[in-house]
Amino acid sequence: MKIIIHGGFFSESSTNQETKKAKQDALAEIVTLGHEYLKTHTALETVVYTVALLEDNALFNAGIGSQIQSDGKVRLSASLMDGKTEKFSGVINIEDVKNPISIALSLLPYDDRVLSGEGAQQFARKNGFKYFNPITEQRQIEYEAKLNQQNNTGTVGCVALDSKGNLAVATSTGGKGFEIPCRVSDSATVAGNYANAHAAISCTGVGEDIVSGALAAKIVTRVTDGFSLKAACDKSFTELKTFDGFAGVIGITADGEIYHCDSHPYMVWAAFDVNLQVFN
Repeated sequence: MKIIIHGGFFSESSTNQETKKAKQDALAEIVTLGHEYLKTHTALETVVYTVALLEDNALFNAGIGSQIQSDGKVRLSASLMDGKTEKFSGVINIEDVKNPISIALSLLPYDDRVLSGEGAQQFARKNGFKYFNPITEQRQIEYEAKLNQQNNTGTVGCVALDSKGNLAVATSTGGKGFEIPCRVSDSATVAGNYANAHAAISCTGVGEDIVSGALAAKIVTRVTDGFSLKAACDKSFTELKTFDGFAGVIGITADGEIYHCDSHPYMVWAAFDVNLQVFN
């Protein structure tokens, strides 16, 4: 059983020691809770549980405390993929909900498994997800001061390998801040969130770069074709260099290889393999 999570890229973590310590502590606690949960639950259940914990922590740009778009509204995107069934589900630019990853999970049994905007919100309401305003006081201050433009690469994600050898991945984001309303990121696409029976990958960074590189699906495909996870990531990140792509990934393979990497400093992450590991 293995689990790895990320909390996106946060430039202030390299300069603000208080913020850095807070994120280290939060990621350590959440990945430990996720690992304990994984002992009695499937990989799919675990990635949803763990990403919801990340969404509920205002330190990270997903769920509560998400970035505000240029029209003053928060729109959330999240998706998950079950490596066992290879089914993908997600919501794109959904408003006024607390945990978009939970709504993505509710969509998994449906034929129409990726919903956006008003349709996603209507589905949420019909399925018991109540109104919730995710804007925090700090995000409102940042929005009014237009500071969000300098902190635009936040996403959260989780990859898990359960005791039966099944993989799953979940990714959630509050966007990059001050984007054109309804801009679509990578987080609810197979470019940013992908799994099969061989590997699972969650991405963070600049969504347009990740989509241009088809990053998560490309890495998983390479592992499926025989690459190690490290080799698949290294080759894919080399290809990102052609357009200076800004990305970070976390991943696990079916045989237990666990890996993370980024193209720019630096992604914040935590893992629980044999022991707890946290970015430094």
